[in-house]
Order: sequence, then C-alpha cells, then structure tokens
Amino acid sequence: MQIVWSKHAEERQQQWQQRFNITREEIEATLLNPQQIVIEDDVLVAQSKRGEGLLRVVFVEIGNTKRILTLY
Repeated sequence: MQIVWSKHAEERQQQWQQRFNITREEIEATLLNPQQIVIEDDVLVAQSKRGEGLLRVVFVEIGNTKRILTLY
C-alpha cells in the first residue's frame, strides 16, 4: 500500500508537529491501522484516540494508494 501526501496535508502535519508533536509516522500509523474509519461525503476518515483527543486523517483510496488530503 502506497501512501501519498497532498501538499496541504504536509503543511498541516508540520503545524500539528509544532503544536502537539504529531509525527508523520503517527499519522501514517493511524491511516494504516485506525481504530475506526468513517465515510464522510466522498472521502474516508481514519481516526484514532490520542491522549484526550482524536486524530483524524482524511484520505481517498485510488487503486493501491491512500492519498492523505488533510488531518486534524
């Protein structure tokens, strides 16, 4: 399974790394092994609990690729 990051997702990850120390590895782990996947409109949202919050990774699947659109 290939993971592709959008430019926006990369920028968001850098912001969240500075604010909450959320690494690329943690985001990709959530994407590959989420506690839950929610379908919202035309995208999928992989989510996992993180501390007292929730890490959500918005993505689409295209063939054998998961493309990360954004995260929060």
